[in-house]
Amino acid sequence: MDIQIVQGNETELETSTVNIVIDVIRAFTVAHHAFLQGVDKILLVKSVEEAFALKRDHPDYLLAGEIKGLPIEGFQLDNSPYRIQHEDVKGKTLVQRTTNGVKATLHSLQAEYVFVTGFSNAKTTAKYVQKLLRDKRESTVHIIASHPTSDDDLACAEYIKELIEGKDGSTPKHVIKRITESEVAKKFRDPTMPEFNSTDLLYCTKEIKSSFVMKVNIKDEIPTIERIEV
Repeated sequence: MDIQIVQGNETELETSTVNIVIDVIRAFTVAHHAFLQGVDKILLVKSVEEAFALKRDHPDYLLAGEIKGLPIEGFQLDNSPYRIQHEDVKGKTLVQRTTNGVKATLHSLQAEYVFVTGFSNAKTTAKYVQKLLRDKRESTVHIIASHPTSDDDLACAEYIKELIEGKDGSTPKHVIKRITESEVAKKFRDPTMPEFNSTDLLYCTKEIKSSFVMKVNIKDEIPTIERIEV
């Protein structure tokens, strides 16, 4: 098994068996909690305009996302895992547009399987991929740390790689330390930037024992995150 870690959200990857796209702070932590709250599916779009077009055709869809970490005017949801706990999303379809995680995923569709995750569902995802590839003689795995410079996604990528390989490497405590000390986490601890909710970091650094992984359906016209029970 060949496992490669790639950092950034615009890399054009060669075809692989599995791609795992990571966005810890915060897109795929939001997605994880949305599914825990009962969301049906999440459509991934590259632009605000595409999101609004889907909303016009499907008024019941909920738009979620951010630009430079901040809410998008006209979107019903932002990119906060804390705030999504207080929204009624059960049975709903979300349309997600984000700077790093969604963008990286849309550049990572050339694989047999594509998964997304934050740290909260990292272990479940890694164990599922490990099992999925157990009987394959040859396989290639790309783990994409979607933020191009911050250490949070990279720490999670290295953690997932070690779990898939069955190694005793980084502990969750060590990964959490790297996430909370990362470049992108700084603004969530800055009292002069109240628009970034510090509670979000608690959600982004808490592992949850889930019964599902988040798999991207790449056969749909619009790539769609679906909940797959494990």
